[in-house]
Amino acid sequence: MTASNTLASSRSSYLRSAEHQPVHWHAWGEEAFARARAENKPILLDSGAIWCHWCHVMDRESYEDPTLAEIINEHFVAIKVDRDERPDVDARYQAAVSAISGQGGWPLTAFLTPDGRPYFGGTYFPREDRYGRPGFDRVLLTMAAVWRERREEALDSAAGVMAAIEENENFSGRGAALSTTLSEKIVTSALNQFDSRYGGFGSQPKFPHPAAIDLMLQVAGRKPADSKSRADLLNAASVTLLKMGRGGVYDQLAGGFHRYSVDERWVVPHFEKMLYDNSELLKNYVHASRVLTGDAAEECAEKAREIVHWLDTTMTDRKLGGFYGSQDADINLDDDGDYFTWTVDEARGALDEEEFAFAAEFWDIGALGEMHHNPAKNVLHVQRTLAEIAEKSGKNLDDLRALLTQVREKLLAARTERTTPFIDRTLYTSWNAMAISAYFEAARGLGSCVTNFSSEEKNQIKVFALKSLDRLLAAAFEAGENAPATLAHVIAYTDGSAPAERIAGGLDDYAFTIHACLDAWQSTGRIHYYRVAESLAESMISRFFYRTLADQSEESEHAGAFADSAVEGEKLGALSARRRPLQDSPTPAGNPTAASALLRLAELNNRADLRAIAYETLQTFSGIVEHFGLYVGSYGLALERLLAEPEQIVVIGSDAEADQMESAAANKGFSISRAVIRLEPLAHLPSALAETIGQMPPQSGSWALVCKSYICLPPAKSASELDKLL
Repeated sequence: MTASNTLASSRSSYLRSAEHQPVHWHAWGEEAFARARAENKPILLDSGAIWCHWCHVMDRESYEDPTLAEIINEHFVAIKVDRDERPDVDARYQAAVSAISGQGGWPLTAFLTPDGRPYFGGTYFPREDRYGRPGFDRVLLTMAAVWRERREEALDSAAGVMAAIEENENFSGRGAALSTTLSEKIVTSALNQFDSRYGGFGSQPKFPHPAAIDLMLQVAGRKPADSKSRADLLNAASVTLLKMGRGGVYDQLAGGFHRYSVDERWVVPHFEKMLYDNSELLKNYVHASRVLTGDAAEECAEKAREIVHWLDTTMTDRKLGGFYGSQDADINLDDDGDYFTWTVDEARGALDEEEFAFAAEFWDIGALGEMHHNPAKNVLHVQRTLAEIAEKSGKNLDDLRALLTQVREKLLAARTERTTPFIDRTLYTSWNAMAISAYFEAARGLGSCVTNFSSEEKNQIKVFALKSLDRLLAAAFEAGENAPATLAHVIAYTDGSAPAERIAGGLDDYAFTIHACLDAWQSTGRIHYYRVAESLAESMISRFFYRTLADQSEESEHAGAFADSAVEGEKLGALSARRRPLQDSPTPAGNPTAASALLRLAELNNRADLRAIAYETLQTFSGIVEHFGLYVGSYGLALERLLAEPEQIVVIGSDAEADQMESAAANKGFSISRAVIRLEPLAHLPSALAETIGQMPPQSGSWALVCKSYICLPPAKSASELDKLL
């Protein structure tokens, strides 16, 4: 079969999946817009992803239907967008469709003027009238008729929608002086939505909110130990993490979280797995393991270890480094999570009677499961903990742990005989940077939390993080001799190939990579990573910060924050609309992430200008941020970093004593303002550290220095001495 559209030359997995459809698809680009203008045709835009179930449904029902394709080809110029490859395009049309229909999501279906302004849109449209939605053929013919016969109406609608796109995230609301009152209001808003029975926030569907959970841990850490507010925050974080980890939203066999739960109990998920969810949740579980106590701390630490194992075995390029983007939910459209779910007969076939009896009690495997398409299918979720089963049965807890390991291995082996859902092996810069930072956090923060967690295991996590960062920088970073450094958004596609055309990185790519480079420098002391972070920060400011525009009058209402895409970048279609991302949806928002990166650098180089830009960015949103509650956790964390006294724990040395001091420092609770820095003797230092450490008299052996607000305590020579100082 030969390709009938232009997508065969694309490297994107999502676009390639449509290359044989009879629709004359174009990839996003000037060629498609030029054709639309020349033929004076409206544009049909489809934005989706390879992991998106309903995108595949709409493909099969509509875009693979020759009759419907003929309607599209006659009346429209069709453009297909991979939302993972072009998040800047998707974000703007999501805002447009939300303004038109009141909801967004994938697949995103939008009707545009020939220059790319949306005049109508929605999400999934069925082939025929059903689900209370009009059939897609009716929608297509109606929108074509609107363009032919009611063009002025369409143009007026497009103008209003374009204004709505800019308004959607161009929040303005400078408030009073920044204070922790704002972060207190954010966590209070989250607590008001906390589900004390099942964990999480709000009702179904339930999504993870990693930044909000970290903010709860952060704010709890500065509360009096016996205060009710501290207890409430820790309880909300603990219950949520434990319930999620025991639910079906977590893959009980292989590890790793699915994207979200359709029910309030975290039992039935949407089965796709995303790298960014697991990266940020990995940090949550590491942080919680350092803050909580007893069984809860141990369970969080073990969950973090399992996430790392799943990423290592399923979502990483072990040879070259790098983290894959996503794993699909299904094998085909007749499947709904069948790879991950079990009937009683399937479980019995893999286990002996004793093992099945245990699995049925532990994971709630019964004749009536949870899946609507096949009620015999069970989503594995913890019905009773091992401690509860031990108490009820009188069995030894260690024996039950051994039995669980045995049962898990057998079921996982049986599952591997099934066809595995597609893994998109595309390496995205921002998502990889997030995962790299999470790995550095896990390598440091699990050392004293997980039973039998060896120094070699810890070192392997760190080594892979460095390998992945080196690949990211080699493929996506260009230093530029007489121009600001640049980052590309895509490191490599699913076949391992480099992009044929460099896709410019957005704010997220720059901000998260700065964090990853600083994490690498703190972990290794290699000054190269710090210098790359400085270079990227300069470029991020020049490319994305609105104050850098020459014509300040034009940008006065937008000044004081970062755009999500380069200010002087591509402006096709709705890309001309300016966005200043504030909300965590679904990844941490670009503006607070960028502000936090600048604050980390300013603590190391004493540059007041970097701190001033971070302050101004947070100030820009201070008057309205409290109204966004759960969705501005990363803003609260950046604000906490801004207002806290910076604390630096510098460990100098390369022996076992230095390892122990580093572990002691890393596992001393959780604070956004604390940096643990590992250096070799005579290492090159950023300017602020050089002013403190560089002035210290020579020390013999390994030693550690605790500095707060640039004032340092006497050096510690052992982990026990350091522990006392902390």
